[in-house]
Amino acid sequence: MGEDMPKSNGNILKNITAKSIVYILVIGFLSIALCVYDLSWIIPSIIIFAIVVVYTIWSNDKRKEELENHIQDIASDVSSTSKDNLVNTPIPLVIIKTDGNIIWRSKKFTQEFQDIKDISNNLSLLVKEIKLDIEKNGMDKEIVKQITIENKIYKIRGSVTKIRNRRKSKEYTLFLYFIDETKYNELYDTYMNSKQCIGMLIIDNYEEITQVILPEKKPELLAKIEKAIIDWVVDTGGLIIKTEKDQFIFLFERKYLVEFEKNRFSILDEIKKIEVENKMPITLSIAVSDEGNTNYEKYKNALNTMDIVLGRGGDQAAVKANGKYKFYGGKTLEVEKRTKVKARIVSQSIAKAIEESSNVLIMGHKNIDIDAMGSALGMYRLAKSLDKKCNIVSEPIGKSLGKFLDVLESEEEYRGVIIKEISANNLIDENTLLVIVDTHKSSYVEFPELLEKIDRKIIIDHHRKSPDFIEGAIVSFHEVYASSAAELVTEVIQYAKDDITLNLIEAEGLYGGIMVDTKDFTFKTGVRTFEAAAYLRKYGVDIIKVKKWFQADLESYKIISKIVRDVEIIHESVAISVYDNDDDENSNLICAKAADELLTISDITASFVMARFEDMVHISGRSIGNVNVQVILEKLGGGGHITLAGAQLENMTIEEAKEELISKIEEYFSEVE
Repeated sequence: MGEDMPKSNGNILKNITAKSIVYILVIGFLSIALCVYDLSWIIPSIIIFAIVVVYTIWSNDKRKEELENHIQDIASDVSSTSKDNLVNTPIPLVIIKTDGNIIWRSKKFTQEFQDIKDISNNLSLLVKEIKLDIEKNGMDKEIVKQITIENKIYKIRGSVTKIRNRRKSKEYTLFLYFIDETKYNELYDTYMNSKQCIGMLIIDNYEEITQVILPEKKPELLAKIEKAIIDWVVDTGGLIIKTEKDQFIFLFERKYLVEFEKNRFSILDEIKKIEVENKMPITLSIAVSDEGNTNYEKYKNALNTMDIVLGRGGDQAAVKANGKYKFYGGKTLEVEKRTKVKARIVSQSIAKAIEESSNVLIMGHKNIDIDAMGSALGMYRLAKSLDKKCNIVSEPIGKSLGKFLDVLESEEEYRGVIIKEISANNLIDENTLLVIVDTHKSSYVEFPELLEKIDRKIIIDHHRKSPDFIEGAIVSFHEVYASSAAELVTEVIQYAKDDITLNLIEAEGLYGGIMVDTKDFTFKTGVRTFEAAAYLRKYGVDIIKVKKWFQADLESYKIISKIVRDVEIIHESVAISVYDNDDDENSNLICAKAADELLTISDITASFVMARFEDMVHISGRSIGNVNVQVILEKLGGGGHITLAGAQLENMTIEEAKEELISKIEEYFSEVE
């Protein structure tokens, strides 16, 4: 490296260290002083000074050359060690360009993948994926990927550098280490599968079954039911404990949850094979929790999940895992299962909550219908009878309320009662009570913002419970066995106070809600439904007048006829049709009526009618009970009942929504077959 050092006189001082220059200057100064004192020392001083300078330059050059040689030796040793480590690294390593050319591979890489024929294809796909990430996110981050090669799982870790002297090039050099994590993953899976799940099981109709069979046959029947349940759990090696006459708690390893889900909780169907004298099917409600750090947390989650299962009508299983719910079963029609005792207790609780409030706001669901509006009017009368200021928060659109809204607006008492959200915001204080009718879903209320602004809430609903339920209600009257929210509100009024008197328009609104939701008392009606209707009739409800409010006009009937005419049949009995008039504000009502009309055709057991309005595709589903439209539309984010359900799809064309609906119908039939 000495030949690279400068030789010109002008650069002499650059080759002398600062310390040496100081010595030379001191010697020079002493030489001059000596010469001044004695002129005979001039020549010797010059010679001595020249020798010192030359020696200093030579010694500095020599020292620098030795230092550079030493550094070069060290660098050479490090390079050799690094190269040796790369070649003999115990982890497979490959250096590859993003164009697919392999620059170098370690011995371990060659040994690991020498017998794998598709390693080139695996590398090619991996490199393409990494290149896309680089182009999208830049190359600042460390490469971390996972790849499976012939049943082995590798974690890919590495780095990326841009190819030199090619500034405009989009190719990069990748340094990729292949870390075999197969055994780690197997061990992790074994550990996770061995963790405990906690489940709860309830015999839905225990009381009804034990009441209809002969006393001497009761022990035998109950023994069969318990044996089927216990055998189902014991097959997993789990533990089951009977906590009540109709309730069980069971524990099992997580790995068996996969089998339960794969078989769609076969116990739901197996239990129905047990014969009962009056042919009443035995149904179960099952709740399983895979969520929680401790068994106690899992137990609490199972309890909450069971509330949802029972709120959906029973005869189904629900699994809560990773913050999500999955449902299985739910093919049996709900059987009326309510007591007047509960209605009385809930009614008194609601009345007490109203009395403790400064004012009451009542809200229904989006695209409010007569069931929600009639229920709101009933709750309005209850609040007014308790001397509380009350308003209904709603902005009705279209003809979903028929001619009822025109009649309501003509009543002087109700002028100013129905207000918009902006007016409601001015009425809210810390003691405001929000009553939500005909829905329990936080995403489906007419004004979701009110849920966040008001802490005290009451919920009255009859739809099957959804995971998107409103939490924190001080009173919840959620009865899936009821025909309508209007039926539940009628019971609340009956048992709240003796001196409550409904106005005729309020009674007609409640009656209309029951009538429309039951399709003129043909669907989902029980003894309690007719009792509620009879209570309302005593106020002088004109049935014919109420029915005419919701009759279709001639123009709407023509549209409905066209929808029926253009129907498409799948699975032999499921009808699908489209209302192709975008942004008709009455599309919801027309779809609902068209779906109802399709069920009057003898060979159709379920119907779905869809229309697009305000950037959403609305779907109305109806069934005579053979097909569970609620389960189908729940897959699309909707909900409802076995025989009546709906859904709204965002950011989809009508064609895309139809394809999605058909795929969910196919999925449903594949599950139930």
